[in-house]
Amino acid sequence: MTTIAIIGAGLIGRSWALVFARAGLPVQVWDANPTVLDRLADDIGAMIRDAGGDAGIAALVTPCATLAKALDGADWVQENGPEDAAIKRALFADLDRLAAPGTILASSSSALMPSVWSEGLAGAARCLVAHPVNPPHLVPIVELCPSAQTAPEVMDRAEALFRQVGQVPARLTREIDGFVLNRLQAVLLAESLSLVERGVIDVQGLDDTIRHGLGRRWAFMGPLETILLNAPGGVPDYVRRYGPMLARLTDDAARGEAFTEAAGQVVADAFPDTEIRARQDWRDRELAALDRHLRSRSERKD
Repeated sequence: MTTIAIIGAGLIGRSWALVFARAGLPVQVWDANPTVLDRLADDIGAMIRDAGGDAGIAALVTPCATLAKALDGADWVQENGPEDAAIKRALFADLDRLAAPGTILASSSSALMPSVWSEGLAGAARCLVAHPVNPPHLVPIVELCPSAQTAPEVMDRAEALFRQVGQVPARLTREIDGFVLNRLQAVLLAESLSLVERGVIDVQGLDDTIRHGLGRRWAFMGPLETILLNAPGGVPDYVRRYGPMLARLTDDAARGEAFTEAAGQVVADAFPDTEIRARQDWRDRELAALDRHLRSRSERKD
């Protein structure tokens, strides 16, 4: 039985705890803030109810008063600390010192490449980034990003574990700034903000274009499979037909200059009086329903 240690029990950390617990794995959780641990049971219970899960899952999640206790007997560590290089380096130095030699040390970092915080560690070979999408118990993708020191067998074990617990691992061959998901997201967001700020379309129209257009297909196939099916002769035919037009649009697309306060305010003004936590709860209920639907379908063969 694989034992999991969750380090940092904020939104991402407790979501990870649910991912592993619902797969039947014991989960030991530590957070530097005792108050977070005090409310962990209530938070996990609420997440299980919202996701329509078995309340008994919560019994597999154990809060731990110390970091050493959380690491005791752990085979896998999922760290969810602040996106601060100095803090992560200090934390992983402690993890490397306290965890058993065979324990894999993974970070949920969405911005820091693994070499930033693992370089110089005696156990750098067992370190990697396992970057989720928020919240991971409802969105199954997890990017596995190695440093140059990460051992191949560590990547193999990571991929096997996430498949075991029902996630979808996307394995990178080397580290790259932003990994894959955020590089894709950055490009789409830049063009979205630019189109809205320039008045080409309003916020509702832009979101509808994704939600009821590209997003419908992207819920069950990626952009590369999409173009495979969008021309009679497959991808080579698609590139011949549409490549020049798409290249022209790409050359004209927005870049980093699109991320302005003015553009952000245009978007904010389209959502007046929004209560963020309530809207997050609605999002999670919708994601739970979508997740149940997609997991129940068996027609698609990967």
